[in-house]
Amino acid sequence: MNEARVLSEQETTEILAAAGHYPNKSAASVEALKIVQKQRGWVSDEALKTVAELLEMSPDELDGVATFYNLIFRRPVGEHVILCCDSVSCWMLGADRLREHLSERLGIGLGETTADGRYTLLPIVCLGSCDHAPVLMVGEELYQDVDETKIDELLEKNGRVWTDR
Repeated sequence: MNEARVLSEQETTEILAAAGHYPNKSAASVEALKIVQKQRGWVSDEALKTVAELLEMSPDELDGVATFYNLIFRRPVGEHVILCCDSVSCWMLGADRLREHLSERLGIGLGETTADGRYTLLPIVCLGSCDHAPVLMVGEELYQDVDETKIDELLEKNGRVWTDR
């Protein structure tokens, strides 16, 4: 397989550079998957197979790594991935109510992407900010002490056009 057809030259260069830091190329598997996801938003089967070849792994071995880490997306996601913490602390402080509010405002459920491709709503076990629960993360930005008003402000800031279900 010619990786130039599947991966960009930049992706290939970055993956090989990351792999060069380890005695075993497969040790760079998570970093390599992140490189692909940063460029594309997710990791396709074709990209995964090509990365596996670069890292001298089988596609099944690399897929095992990819599916173990819940922040490696193996199917397309929206422009903004919203991670809703569902830890005990967040749950006790109303995360389920906030998730329902967010679902209503976006018109999607957990695991779904808005029709315009802007948002994907996903649960996550813990975001590590229990002292400021409930929390959610959009992209790489953490939002603490979230309430309905903060959710509405966040979505309006991102230019969400509201629709009712």
